[in-house]
Amino acid sequence: MDQGHEVVRVCPEGRLVFGLHLPIAAQSRAFAQGWEQGCGAAEMRRIAEAADTAGLFYLGVSDHIAIPRLLAPAMSTVWYDAVATLGFLAAATSRIRLLSYVAVLPYRHPLATAKSYLTLDALSGGRLILGVGAGHAEAEFAALGVPFAERGARLDEAIDAVRAAFRDEWPCHEGRFYSFRDLGVAPRPVQQPRPPIWVGGSTRAALRRAAERGDGWLPQGVPEMGMAAAIELIREQRQRTRGGAPIEIGMNAPWMFVGTPAFELPEGTLSGPPARLAEPLRAARALGVNHIGVRFRSRSPDELIDQIHAFGRDVAPLVA
Repeated sequence: MDQGHEVVRVCPEGRLVFGLHLPIAAQSRAFAQGWEQGCGAAEMRRIAEAADTAGLFYLGVSDHIAIPRLLAPAMSTVWYDAVATLGFLAAATSRIRLLSYVAVLPYRHPLATAKSYLTLDALSGGRLILGVGAGHAEAEFAALGVPFAERGARLDEAIDAVRAAFRDEWPCHEGRFYSFRDLGVAPRPVQQPRPPIWVGGSTRAALRRAAERGDGWLPQGVPEMGMAAAIELIREQRQRTRGGAPIEIGMNAPWMFVGTPAFELPEGTLSGPPARLAEPLRAARALGVNHIGVRFRSRSPDELIDQIHAFGRDVAPLVA
């Protein structure tokens, strides 16, 4: 691995920014709300426009190709393609960044991944953030002919290979799983020297991978060791392997409702006036977090859009 490659930073210096994992595009029972069933492109577009107008930093879309039947009762089969969906959102917005949260790189050849996301960066005017991860559905890997036990090693190498194609029109890569040279990849990205790569996951392996290979970290749930210890682990590993180069640290906020709801909120939802909602976000900033994913309880697209605007207007300024 090229340990000395450049670090790409996109979060504004000295500010905490907020992103939204796009509803409707992934309908796992673990997080989808009831109203999302039956919604589609029109509602996704309105939500994306609201997030863009409200000043949110990114929109995130997940990546699954085919859901194994045994997992479908919990995960559902509704997982919109990440690149196609982010391309649709690019045309509906003008400022907000477009994040794969996360692209499972072992599913595809790195040149195919690079081509798709380079095209997205070019068409969106330079708004791509490539979030990457190892994946978890063993039967999905089996269907795609990818050994599940190799997913971590394949991800490590794929990050290096995609980064090479992001950086150079004629990339060269020689590795255990992938090798290529004398192949041109265009269109070239608007972002220079390349689009950022944020590494997802909350296991120790994912934390080390983020420290060694990422421009940023995307947690998926709170690590068992806790956020403070996870951030410290990343910083220590970053110092050992990358000379302490900066890394953009992420976090997910608890479910929120801005104001007083007219319905009973699920347990664990944070609600109330803006100052109360800002408290844990300021605490995250004090830990060194740069970007936070926010989630809002709602009963309809209209209510979610109202929540997005309320957060951007009333809560975010108290933190930023």
